[in-house]
Amino acid sequence: MEVESGTVNLVSKEGDSFPVDTEVARMSELVKGMLEDDSGDDDDTTEIPLPNVKAAVLKKVIEFCSHHKSEPMTEIEKPLKSAVMAEVVQKWYADFVNVEKILLFDLIIAANDMDIKPLLDLTCATVASMIKGKTPEEIRKTFNIANDFSPEEEAQVREENKWCEEP
Repeated sequence: MEVESGTVNLVSKEGDSFPVDTEVARMSELVKGMLEDDSGDDDDTTEIPLPNVKAAVLKKVIEFCSHHKSEPMTEIEKPLKSAVMAEVVQKWYADFVNVEKILLFDLIIAANDMDIKPLLDLTCATVASMIKGKTPEEIRKTFNIANDFSPEEEAQVREENKWCEEP
């Protein structure tokens, strides 16, 4: 017997509990599996601990899943047709991922841990759009990555990968 309707409490790393419509929560394959495993219990509300997901991130994940239920995201074409996310997905989704990089990366981790494919696709496509058309130096600057290659090592890597830069 599967839990089809009602509410489930998603519990963040900090112990904050978020009541979520079961149908929305089931977008997460992890939560869906836990609900199916727990279907024999007749508790009023099931609690699902998510020890790797911070409360602020979980709140955004729930916002995404709730919106996705009412307006599913269009499939993201690969390779990306544009570095502008509003040209890749609907405006709401483009605005949703217009966040600080640290939150974006936390959303990627949460989407991966909770197994929410549409959210993982959206967040990874957003990072890809930040890289699209940039030089290695621009990418390092965007993501605050130190260049730990010596000039000789960098020249060797460029030589070995020259084919990547050919049109």
